[in-house]
Amino acid sequence: MQRNTIAGGGKLSISVIDSGRSAGPTLLFVHGFSQAALSWKHQLDSELTKNQRLVAIDLRGHGQSEKPLDAAHYTDSDLWADDIAAVIESTGSKKVILVGWSYGGLVVCDYLRRHGQDRVAGVVFASAVTKVGKPDAMALLGPKLLQHIPAVFSDEASALVPTLGQFIRDCEEAPLSDGDFYEALGYNCATPSAVRVGLFSRELDNDDVLAMIDVPTLIVHGEEDKILLPESSRHIQRLVKGSQLHVEPDVAHAVFREAPERFNRRLADFATQVRGGAA
Repeated sequence: MQRNTIAGGGKLSISVIDSGRSAGPTLLFVHGFSQAALSWKHQLDSELTKNQRLVAIDLRGHGQSEKPLDAAHYTDSDLWADDIAAVIESTGSKKVILVGWSYGGLVVCDYLRRHGQDRVAGVVFASAVTKVGKPDAMALLGPKLLQHIPAVFSDEASALVPTLGQFIRDCEEAPLSDGDFYEALGYNCATPSAVRVGLFSRELDNDDVLAMIDVPTLIVHGEEDKILLPESSRHIQRLVKGSQLHVEPDVAHAVFREAPERFNRRLADFATQVRGGAA
């Protein structure tokens, strides 16, 4: 794996991890709210690299990407879309499979709305958000997220750090190891509170985008997810024609991290299906 920096929307510096070890289809991983590309470490360093090229973005304001504090850098959907477009272009791939987790689902939809599906071979929504800022979007949020509002937007470390710590634990049904917990806490704390505020200052409803998707689509959601309710993924399935939905038992919001073997197997099978369809 290597880390590269590219110019994203508005020329913002965007950090990308690229496995680059396979001539197979490129999977582009888009993480969630306050997270980082390292969220996908159980995919980036796995058997998936034998047959797929794996690329993970640090979203603007996150990880090692540039972190301007002005909300305008996070409320403009075109900027998010152009970040993804720049990453796709940097890979040199004709088409990619987009994999969006949680808030990453919004970013995937930003890209599809602005740039269409010409460079997209397939889409994976993993416990994905596709609408925000409206009553029907709020109805899909679970109690383990709502209990952290407004503390998750605080500038006070004494309130913010314990909140982020509990949020990380709430993303999984089983307890995390100390190593995994503190690694995740580190990159969550690296996201400025102004960025988190900007992310949730948007009002978006992507039902029209979902209804237009005509590439293979896989939807995965943890049955025990109390951050984003499984109804969110059922809603996506109803709108995306021909989509596959798998509700995974015994796991919560971070299904790819809590059950990586199952998730990776589904990804590998899906990539094979997409490759076969293209052939």
